[in-house]
Amino acid sequence: MAAIKKLAHGTFTRGVLTDIGGFGACYQVSGFRKPVLVSSADGVGTKLKVAFLTGRHDTVGEDLVNHCVNDIAVQGAAPLFFLDYFAVGKLDADVAAAVVSGLARGCRNNGCALIGGETAEMPGMYAPSEYDLAGFIVGAAERSQLLTGKAIRAGDALLALPSNGLHTNGYSLARKLLFETAGLSPSAVLPETGGTVADALLAVHRSYLKPIRALMEARLLRGAAHITGGGITDNTPRMLPDGLAIAIDTQAWRIPPLFELLRRIGNIPEDDFRRTFNLGAGMILAVPARSAARAEAVLSRLGETPFRIGTVTAAKRGRPRVEYR
Repeated sequence: MAAIKKLAHGTFTRGVLTDIGGFGACYQVSGFRKPVLVSSADGVGTKLKVAFLTGRHDTVGEDLVNHCVNDIAVQGAAPLFFLDYFAVGKLDADVAAAVVSGLARGCRNNGCALIGGETAEMPGMYAPSEYDLAGFIVGAAERSQLLTGKAIRAGDALLALPSNGLHTNGYSLARKLLFETAGLSPSAVLPETGGTVADALLAVHRSYLKPIRALMEARLLRGAAHITGGGITDNTPRMLPDGLAIAIDTQAWRIPPLFELLRRIGNIPEDDFRRTFNLGAGMILAVPARSAARAEAVLSRLGETPFRIGTVTAAKRGRPRVEYR
């Protein structure tokens, strides 16, 4: 607990009013005229199984924070504070501290305070050396700057930002294919990636907060979709108003080698492939077509490598909302 408290203190921002250890955490919201609170909760899924297998626990916390940050950033919110739930059968202090170090790093990098949480020791609930991890985030946005998708129009350009890998989705299938079907070990080197299986699977889920905020400040962003479970197929429609659809240009980018390797090992059908993995596009942004080049320039100045992945179109009766061309 002393280690966790020290790590949490390193993330505190001016809005934090209480110390770790109370029954509740207090945060003062300031800097907004008409603030809207935006919240989300999520987990890391079976990516945790890779952490257990490799004994590497210092990145899953950062995965969790970044995933939650992205989920509220696509609605126009800046993160304020984060709480975690860490549950285990028998507590290992070193493992807990490693997990929280990742949480703290993720919070610091996103300007978010790790303000509290719950560390639950429940004998008999979890297998030895295993744990569960969940996160809860609260952010804020000016009501007038919320990204609701209502501003999106047919003809808008779709820019994609690259992912770091699987992020936090598709791990049940990936583990089965790599460890069971292909018989690989975590330390096996993948020629396709140049690193080990463990390195590929534990690559940290990216935060897209900075590029999203930059486009918002430039008044270029009309909508955004975080590509998580369900892939491009299920996530891009979540940002659209009724009456609109999306056309994806399959020649717009090269699917990263790790995903292609998984497709080959499992002979995965195309539709399942697109619904299970992000395929190298971790965030998709809707911008006015006439401003697409300007938006690309803004992103490039941040070191991003955006690619035009498609276009917003008018929805047609009887046609899917996402078409691959």
